[in-house]
Amino acid sequence: MSELTLASTPEDATALHTAEAHHAGLAGELAGRVKMLLTAVDRDPGAAEKIHAGLVAFCDRSLLPHAAAEEAALYPAARRIPEARLLVESLIGEHRCLTTLVRALRAAPGPADAAADARALQVLFEEHLAKENGLVLPLLAMKPDVSLAQLLVTMHHLLANEPTTDEPGDRHHEEGHDMDGPRTEERGGCGGVCGCGGRDDDEPQLDVRDVPHAIRHATVFGALDAVPSGTAMVLVAPHDPLPLLAQIEERSPGVFSVEYLERGPAAWRLRLSHR
Repeated sequence: MSELTLASTPEDATALHTAEAHHAGLAGELAGRVKMLLTAVDRDPGAAEKIHAGLVAFCDRSLLPHAAAEEAALYPAARRIPEARLLVESLIGEHRCLTTLVRALRAAPGPADAAADARALQVLFEEHLAKENGLVLPLLAMKPDVSLAQLLVTMHHLLANEPTTDEPGDRHHEEGHDMDGPRTEERGGCGGVCGCGGRDDDEPQLDVRDVPHAIRHATVFGALDAVPSGTAMVLVAPHDPLPLLAQIEERSPGVFSVEYLERGPAAWRLRLSHR
């Protein structure tokens, strides 16, 4: 959004930014997981099955509860705004479509069958969030008789009471998080400077150079959450992603080792291996 935020209170201006950041995190993680699924379907069917299961678990744990909390906390207040009433009804309809797509993902006999539904889910969710960020949230923030900050607190309480089901290998329950610190390796045919002699042709690749900056890190996190233990992902970035690597280590201590395959100038390529 632009630097100018129209809100009735400073608290609501902050709440608006917070909600947009949370949406960016959800969209990015979904995008990363879907990208890994689409890539693994052709490269590694065994890994694709685990990524498929992880994607369904993410939807059950994060995406669908978020939609339900919005309907309970945000949408009733937005529906009382005349100019937002029809929009809210359409957004509720989109929630039903998201639920149907997740149900199709869950019922898919294999990852190849789920790929189309996964991509459709991603596209619909991103369009849905664009409407909320651009229309619903600003309208709520501008209304002096509505506290967006308090509505988000209500959403937080609703989400905190949601039962969660973590997929096997979820980063917050992964054994081995107390392993020794981050390990950056310099291997490959040219000491890690290029990819000759590397083995990344058979590994999924996530190129974030065209990913919007607002969801870039979240997309990487989502993709890494989908990498099964004992496998790796190749990350392509427009610069040396040192801040991102620090965030990955902070988020998942000791879980990923890093190997540089290429160091610019047009792109940095790194192999992130899940130990």
